[in-house]
Amino acid sequence: MKPDEIDFVAEVCRAAAGLKVDPEKVYLVESRLAPVARREGFGSIREMLISARQRKEESLLWSVVEAMAQGETCFLRDPKTFERLREEVLPQLAVRRPAGSPIRVWSAGCASGQEAYSVAMTVEDSGAGVLACGVDILGTDLSERSLEKAQAGLFTQFEVQRGLPIQLLARHFEKRDELWALSPRLRAMVRWRRVNLNVELKGLADFDLILCRNVLRCMTPEARVRALGQLTEALAPGGYLVLGADEQAGDMPSGLAAQGGGLHRLDPAARVAA
Repeated sequence: MKPDEIDFVAEVCRAAAGLKVDPEKVYLVESRLAPVARREGFGSIREMLISARQRKEESLLWSVVEAMAQGETCFLRDPKTFERLREEVLPQLAVRRPAGSPIRVWSAGCASGQEAYSVAMTVEDSGAGVLACGVDILGTDLSERSLEKAQAGLFTQFEVQRGLPIQLLARHFEKRDELWALSPRLRAMVRWRRVNLNVELKGLADFDLILCRNVLRCMTPEARVRALGQLTEALAPGGYLVLGADEQAGDMPSGLAAQGGGLHRLDPAARVAA
């Protein structure tokens, strides 16, 4: 790819989703866009980008953005995070919730669903108090293709081997030809929605727990600040925001207190004062 083509991809990604594209990582850009070009019927990435520039077809431009937004994901990524959710966070939230009101969880940037389903598995292991309270899990991502895969609940042998203990595989999955199918029970715990964190979030509020791990680091500084502010606004008073365990998000919005390991809690008094 030529420098002007890389620049075009970077600008499209920045404008549409606040994504940061490193112009030095030509191989990464090519490896992600080559399958898109083939799928869309072009002979090369260059042909696809020329067409995208000329036609300004939104679906094609979004295919480019979604390809560049691909991130690494696996079940129970950073196991200590899920241990804290199980032993500390979810039980605390269950005690605080009004009777008949479920704990509301948002997995923001959920990719193909492993994180949201990991939360569902953690809920089942969190004790009677959490189960009695009930949990409503929302998984969102920029990519429609990723959300379709997440909703299907079908994963390859490689995907279930990454981070998933054998006892959880046996408990929650069954073999279906060459794939592993997640149990209908866990699938029913999660609903899905396409969300772009780079635009104004509508209808997303009062979450007790938001996970947005290793997503902000892929965004430009301006988009990162905007997204972090909106995620904080979507938290209920006293709610928790979970970033990547080693993620450096920069200046945090007022009222968010670090709890270690990527976990942050919104001070209820800060929301009242705002």
